[in-house]
Amino acid sequence: MPNEEVFVPYGPTHWAALGVCVLGAAVVVVLGRRLRDSEAEVIFSRVFASVLATYTVTMLVYRWWPGNFEVHISLPVHLSDLAWMVAVIALWTRVRWATALTYYWGLTLNPQAILTPALDSPDFPHIDFIDLWVQHILVLWAALYLMWGRGGPVDWRSYRLTLAVTVMWAVATFGLNNWLGTNYGFLNGKPDNPSILDLFGSWPWYLLVEFLIITVAWALITWPWTIRRPRSAEIRVETAG
Repeated sequence: MPNEEVFVPYGPTHWAALGVCVLGAAVVVVLGRRLRDSEAEVIFSRVFASVLATYTVTMLVYRWWPGNFEVHISLPVHLSDLAWMVAVIALWTRVRWATALTYYWGLTLNPQAILTPALDSPDFPHIDFIDLWVQHILVLWAALYLMWGRGGPVDWRSYRLTLAVTVMWAVATFGLNNWLGTNYGFLNGKPDNPSILDLFGSWPWYLLVEFLIITVAWALITWPWTIRRPRSAEIRVETAG
């Protein structure tokens, strides 16, 4: 059996995946704008949700299949696992809380995994390579489609909700990691692969730095949605006066 090449960050397959990510992002935003407020929009959104759910559930079954299960990678408790679940709900129902979680998680934490993937496996077409890229790219596309394609603004209430849910996830997952000896979410240690966390100091300080950065970043991507533009009616009144 020939040796499989190991995935190398910013090698040819990484750049190819990034290219697909950018092209697909443009497509879902443009398509979302064209379909907005139409019956076709509902159909597309639910097809998107079905594709995402079918893929991720299939991979979950694969990870739990006898002989494949590994406690440190097979449990769906990464934040990216929660992200695809809420993305499916948001795409299918358009409920506000799920849209908000998809926006914040999918637009900031997902790109971190795409730009600095913690992937220690053979390169494409190995199943681990495909799993990481397809899941993270689909969730990123969902966030872009929901916000700039279909149109689903967030506010400061959405911001506070996402912070609260994220902290609750971190506390629960940290406890689970201590119990099982795992490292989901990289809450109990940095990944072995080079990542942005290497810039934030040692454990546990990098967790505090990461939280502070996320808090500021999420505030910055909330603020533009809360700005009230001058109303045309007010402008007309002032002009008439």
